Amino acid sequence: MTSSELWSRATADRYDTEEAENSSADALGPALDFLAGLAGDGRALEFAIGTGRVGVPLRERGVPVAGIELSEHMAAVLRRKADEDTLPVTIGDMATTVVPGEFSLVYLVYNTISNLLTQDEQVECFRNAARHLRPGGRFVVELGVPPLRRLPPTQTAVPFDVSDRHLGFDTFDLVEQILVSHHFTRDDGTGQYRRDNSRHRYAWPAELDLMARIAGLELERRVADWDGSPFVQDSQKHISVWRKPA
Repeated sequence: MTSSELWSRATADRYDTEEAENSSADALGPALDFLAGLAGDGRALEFAIGTGRVGVPLRERGVPVAGIELSEHMAAVLRRKADEDTLPVTIGDMATTVVPGEFSLVYLVYNTISNLLTQDEQVECFRNAARHLRPGGRFVVELGVPPLRRLPPTQTAVPFDVSDRHLGFDTFDLVEQILVSHHFTRDDGTGQYRRDNSRHRYAWPAELDLMARIAGLELERRVADWDGSPFVQDSQKHISVWRKPA
């Protein structure tokens, strides 16, 4: 077991509804194009596949997809969309769980590597990706850039969403590189607000590059978004691609 927090049944059951905007064809299209292009005619393995928000439509594009998922509740939601023969999922953590075969692509999207709360576990995640890749295969990570430049002296909180339905802000422990995402979400049926929070370990792109080097992977490409836009100093996130040498 890793330090990742487990998703509950209630969280898993409402996940797809809350992520509906990020799951539309328009929103997912660039990511699916990006990942399918890297997978080519090979197999893809998604770490922390969740409810299959990305894995299921990628499989529908003809890419053979397998998944690793820590939460049985999230995997159960995926099973409503695809059976085991169509999209096999292994219950376990993304740092140590091994599935059979080699893959041309291993990918980890939507900031999920930050669910591993220690540097050692994040390094092991890179090693596990390399373990599954065939020579020439790629490991892809989508991760936000820590917004620490927005923190004035003594401030430890940064809002990232303020709307009628949702208030979200992050608090930072700058010594341990831990952020806690706080969410106040209004229930449309009752009008009441639900409070949730989750812990994450943030990491800079350069730190991930060193993790990749430890795992024997080489940086091939880094962009600001799935559409391939350039990564610059003001980019709020990055899509990074590391390659296992042939």
